[in-house]
Amino acid sequence: MDRVRQGRPGVRRRFGAAIAVGAAAALAVTALAAPAQPASAAAAETAAAAAAAADVNVAKNAGFEADLSNWTCSANSGVAVTSPVHGGAKALKASPSGQDTAECSQIVKVKPNATYKLSSWVQGSYAYLGARGTGTTDVSTWTPGNTSWQQLSTTFTTGANTTSVTVYTHGWYGQSAYYVDDVSVFGPDGGGGTDPVEIPAVPTGLAAGTTTSTSVDLSWTPVSTATGYTVYRDGAKVAQVSGASTTVTGLTPDTTYSFRVSASNAAGESAKSTAVSARTAKGDGGGDGTVPRHALTGYWQNFNNGATVQKLRDVSSQYDIVAVSFADATSTPGQITFNLDPAVGYASTADFKADIAAKKAAGKSVILSVGGEKGTISVNSDASATAFANSAYALMQEYGFNGVDIDLENGLNPTYMTKALRQLSAKAGPKLVLTMAPQTIDMQSTSGGYFQTALNVKDILTVVNMQYYNSGSMLGCDGKVYSQGSVDFLTALACIQLEGGLDPSQVGIGVPASTRAAGSGYVAPSVVNNALDCLTRGTGCGSFKPSKTYPALRGAMTWSTNWDATAGSTWSNAVGPKVHGLP
Repeated sequence: MDRVRQGRPGVRRRFGAAIAVGAAAALAVTALAAPAQPASAAAAETAAAAAAAADVNVAKNAGFEADLSNWTCSANSGVAVTSPVHGGAKALKASPSGQDTAECSQIVKVKPNATYKLSSWVQGSYAYLGARGTGTTDVSTWTPGNTSWQQLSTTFTTGANTTSVTVYTHGWYGQSAYYVDDVSVFGPDGGGGTDPVEIPAVPTGLAAGTTTSTSVDLSWTPVSTATGYTVYRDGAKVAQVSGASTTVTGLTPDTTYSFRVSASNAAGESAKSTAVSARTAKGDGGGDGTVPRHALTGYWQNFNNGATVQKLRDVSSQYDIVAVSFADATSTPGQITFNLDPAVGYASTADFKADIAAKKAAGKSVILSVGGEKGTISVNSDASATAFANSAYALMQEYGFNGVDIDLENGLNPTYMTKALRQLSAKAGPKLVLTMAPQTIDMQSTSGGYFQTALNVKDILTVVNMQYYNSGSMLGCDGKVYSQGSVDFLTALACIQLEGGLDPSQVGIGVPASTRAAGSGYVAPSVVNNALDCLTRGTGCGSFKPSKTYPALRGAMTWSTNWDATAGSTWSNAVGPKVHGLP
């Protein structure tokens, strides 16, 4: 918070759709015994079967996971991107220009007199797939374009002296960019090896273990060729893990869920496993104390930086959550403390505590924000996780804070921050208020540390108020780039969180209260209200309109209550009633 930074382009995103697995043909057997075959015929059949079993994908870096390694693109027209992807984490984007068709090619090693099946998945504008130098008839296939992934496939046979073939893909003159992923040149190994040879087998042995009111433990039999697994809940992707077990959190008490899992490696994703059902335990609800269904969050400055100096009692009643900014680090890793700044004018710490108590008595939540632009708190070990939880809970008891806000702008370790927050939750109980304020770059992908942490603690998380400012342009959930300071920027980026696993009640829009509150990204309160209407009602949208509405959206946040007061409380007086009037 309270920083000026150069904007950085965003990087996305999530794994693409599963690659279909071809079914093997079954050999019919009659009820009568077949006559014995000559030894030579049986041997030939065995050899043919062995040869077929040895077929592999001879293309290297077939999923572009290693960027453009092994590939050559004309006129520097190609680049590896993280969205859209079909399988894995990356795909090829190639952009024709002028007289260049953006051809990307690779020389693969093949065997003479052999047949290969050439295929790839494409998306976007005109896309061609082909092979030349086959020694027989060169082949190609194409599509005029598609907004979703489409598979192109053809076959070729090599000549008697052919040991290498050029496989290629390209677009067309004057057309827009095309995307390629999961290329396969399937046939006998020509001596170049593979990487890897096949999509993993479907996981087996999926079983549900311990359940709580909000979580289910899952485990399955490891697949030897898998590098990761995707977990699905009722058909929706909810987790990606490297090991053969996970805990699915953020569930509703006393509810039955269906789970499946798939395996993946650089060749793609397997089909989903057989489903297993599990029912969560009955719970007592709660998790965010007195926070209303739709809430307005404001950061209160425990320092004087030119904005109106306030006591907590002066903060507008429109704010439902007041985040005291900021906690301080100590010499013990992970440990935090709080030092009331004399600049804010409190006569004593007791006076400050009384203001917290008064806000709480009025139905508000007062939490302690950890981090900020200059925050140096690091939680990267079991010891520091415990130190964080113990010290945060001690401050909650001492001052009466309802919880904590995580605003670490210099990175965080999802493994140990998750441990720290779960330890704090165990101490504080179900009324803990837990909020987060990541930067836009932190929430572009579910693989990012902040996004991982939010999903890891989804069952105890109150709201993520992403900072839609000081960031420059970013990618929306539709893969398009949006500039900050617009309703599209707010809605298209919120969509990433809404479709990436967070509940709508855990998503809020964070914006500056005035032009002086941030280096860039300020939008008028009317733009914030339009974004809220767009996301919850489907009205007030710009060029981007979500495919569905999210009536349970939590609300909005601003930096800061002090800058809001400096501007005559224009922001809270306009956005507060809108938030509280959401459906």
